[in-house]
Amino acid sequence: MPESTAGTLTGGRLLAKNTISSLAAQAVPVLVSLFAIPILIGQLGTDRFGVLTLAWVVIGYFSLFDFGLGRALTQLLAEQLGLGEQEKLSSLTWTSLLLMLGLGLTGAAILVAVTPWLVYSALKVPLPLQQETLASFYLLSASIPCVIVTAGLRGILEVLQRFDLINAIRIPAGIFNYLGPVLVLPFSRSLVPVVLVLAASRLITCLAHYLLCLRAFPYLKGRIEFSKEVLPRLLRFGGWMTVSNVISPLLAYVDRFLIGAVVSISAAAYYATPSEAVSRLSLVAGTIANVMFPAFATSYIQDRKYTELLFVRSLRYLSFVLLPVVLVGTTLSQEILSLWLGSEFASHSYRVAQWILIGIYVNSLAQIALCLVQAVGKPDLSARLHFVEAPLYLVGLYWLVSKAGIEGAALAWLARVTADMVLLFVLIQKYLPGRWKRLRQLFLLLGVPMLSFIPAFVLIGPIAKLVYLFIVLPAWIVVTWSVLLAPEERQAMLRIVSERTLRFKMD
Repeated sequence: MPESTAGTLTGGRLLAKNTISSLAAQAVPVLVSLFAIPILIGQLGTDRFGVLTLAWVVIGYFSLFDFGLGRALTQLLAEQLGLGEQEKLSSLTWTSLLLMLGLGLTGAAILVAVTPWLVYSALKVPLPLQQETLASFYLLSASIPCVIVTAGLRGILEVLQRFDLINAIRIPAGIFNYLGPVLVLPFSRSLVPVVLVLAASRLITCLAHYLLCLRAFPYLKGRIEFSKEVLPRLLRFGGWMTVSNVISPLLAYVDRFLIGAVVSISAAAYYATPSEAVSRLSLVAGTIANVMFPAFATSYIQDRKYTELLFVRSLRYLSFVLLPVVLVGTTLSQEILSLWLGSEFASHSYRVAQWILIGIYVNSLAQIALCLVQAVGKPDLSARLHFVEAPLYLVGLYWLVSKAGIEGAALAWLARVTADMVLLFVLIQKYLPGRWKRLRQLFLLLGVPMLSFIPAFVLIGPIAKLVYLFIVLPAWIVVTWSVLLAPEERQAMLRIVSERTLRFKMD
């Protein structure tokens, strides 16, 4: 693939288009789940639905068995494209995919081995459901290699910025993840056919990714070969990615268990419910990071100044989109929770929701910085950072939960993600030398809007809060347009609006 072609993979309009389409692809299955989950609970019953949720968790958790090789493949392919070295693309790709297939088979064997222990001992599955659950988990194990290989194939499409192809699969696959079990209900209430449908969908998804990769990436059509030369780089990058992938979920969910142990189970529910709800906003930053990761990796080889520009723009657009949503949620958290879960539940949870919403905003900025650190081939830095953070966070979390309950847990999480963001921004300077002044100004520009969260904690009554939002939200739009966005970005947005308006009038 020539260098000129590689350069088109980092174009601003393409990245913006891919980000918007990926956000839509993430949102559609979530909306479908709101329709499907009540039906599944009503028809399967609470116990069977509980096992089904575990099936979804198992599929997601065993994706860790790729040991970061999916992201490693994306980073190394992007690097080769940036260098214009095409001769290594085939061996690199096939070595990664074969290694991931082997890891997937290993993960499947492990799940088969531990399934009897999970069903009969660890999970305390009701006796009438044990045989269904046992058969269901065995079916799930067969889908694990497909899930892991799919991650590698998706990485190939990501490095080519073919998110149109990725989303063409992601949307129907995400919808079928919830509607598939619903379609089984008229014929059976057993878990076995329900999970069989889910496992079959993983196989079909894997085959679809492979066929699209053959079309978009001709180097996959070459001779299948396993190269020992690329193994050290793959394993080194993937190994450090695995450290982060294992520690991060633990840090994200340990607060629930600690609250249940130190305070009460009901307190854990008051904490976990708003936390899970607002955490969906992380999809915005996650989607942007997925699109920007190969763009960062490719541009870093060709033009580090352009890498910095992509990084700055990612932060600007993320702040522009996310801050108004977080501000509304923080200001009206008590009212929103009262409508959703009742006033009694809201009285216990709304402060937690406010702190976690602010943490989501901060952590979203950190995700873009983390994406850049990993894209330049330094996943060890983020992994070491997590190693240092983990014990400090656990000690602070225990102390704050003991002193302030669930609000203390939310404050501990906010403190951790804030420290994470600051340290990642400092680390970035080593890879964007001579640009500290500009990034520092941008950092302050993104931090100052957080002052707008303060009134959300002191205003009382929905009228006062709505008046505040009617004042501050238009002000934020004006400040963003005139200060946060660069002149060329304003011109590009006006051009897009003008083109869409003209097309609408012609239609």
